[in-house]
Amino acid sequence: MDRAKPPPPAGGKQELEEALLHIIQQHHHQSLRQRQQTGTPLCPIPIDSLDFDCANFPQSTTHTHTHVDRAKNDALRSAVRVSDLLVDTVDGGVQELFVNERRIEHEARALLTTIARYRKQTDQWLAATNEINSVLKEIGDFENWMKIMDFDCKSINAAIRNIHQS
Repeated sequence: MDRAKPPPPAGGKQELEEALLHIIQQHHHQSLRQRQQTGTPLCPIPIDSLDFDCANFPQSTTHTHTHVDRAKNDALRSAVRVSDLLVDTVDGGVQELFVNERRIEHEARALLTTIARYRKQTDQWLAATNEINSVLKEIGDFENWMKIMDFDCKSINAAIRNIHQS
């Protein structure tokens, strides 16, 4: 029997299926080889003869128990390999998810830092804009006051001229 383990899957459904198929085929070939070596037919009871040999019964039972025990051990080893492959596949996926989660958390923290910096800068720009608007409003108020004062001075000047000419 070939005892070489297939390489553990790199973390994909295809590799796991291939490994399971390999184990099933290996078990089937081993079972066929054991039957050929012992001369056991595929059908345990010969159809042409139903004679029972009482003298050889204990030997054949022991021989059968040995084969059954061997088959159980092989099945157990195969089941352990399958479970190991399944655990490796699941662990690989969990590990990959953990790494991705940590990367996403790191990126989220970086984004939060960037957002806080932009918020602070935006608040500074807003304060500067409000200050500029306030100054422009004061300039506009001053300009309007100057126009009113100019108009008032011109009116007073015109009144004084009229009085002086009359």
